Amino acid sequence: MTLELAGGGPVIDDKMITAYAPNITPAGEIAGWSDAELSRAIREGIRPDGTLIGPPMPFSLYKGLSDTDLAAIVAFLRTLKPIEHTVPKSVYNIPLPPAYGPPVTHVADIPRGPTAEYGAYIAGPIAHCLECHTPMGPQGPMYDGHLGQGGFEFPGPWGTSVSANLTSGDDGLKSFSDTQIADMITKGVKPDGTRMLPPMPYAWLAKMTPDDLQAVILYLRTLPPLPDYKG
Repeated sequence: MTLELAGGGPVIDDKMITAYAPNITPAGEIAGWSDAELSRAIREGIRPDGTLIGPPMPFSLYKGLSDTDLAAIVAFLRTLKPIEHTVPKSVYNIPLPPAYGPPVTHVADIPRGPTAEYGAYIAGPIAHCLECHTPMGPQGPMYDGHLGQGGFEFPGPWGTSVSANLTSGDDGLKSFSDTQIADMITKGVKPDGTRMLPPMPYAWLAKMTPDDLQAVILYLRTLPPLPDYKG
């Protein structure tokens, strides 16, 4: 934690991508960026010099961050202690697109509360749950037709964990109560008492308010039922 947000990695290391998380403390690359430039980098993946930030940053979701929440993130990053830490440059052996979509000019706030609408916002742009719990294709998560279907593999010191099916079907969350789902999200404990594997950030998700957690569960109940992804 002495290097919190000072970068490291690699977060992805395969034949296509070797991606390192950059130093985003005030001692890193962002030190000279304006708030508007930093906001654009977060939401659109474009640096002030016009170059594109590569995967796995989830720009398809971050473009949905509201103006208010994006400003809050930028304000928080400005408060971080500057940490000098050199991180290697990411290497991409795949072509990056010219952009991740049209410029984002304004995103309104989603009214807070224990609603499926606000849960979709938390599970999407805020916590990007759906990025990890949707199968990964050559161009990224396959949101069209496979949203929340699971099957994304995460190798690590724990072995290989596979993201679960979050849809409302029999292979998903249909048989689980709201309390059981809440325990899996915030405690990493299945109904039978077994521990769930990383990299799900249980400790961070446990900081959600009760209303926010209920909103996420309400949203997950709306996901169309899909069988477990088989590739």
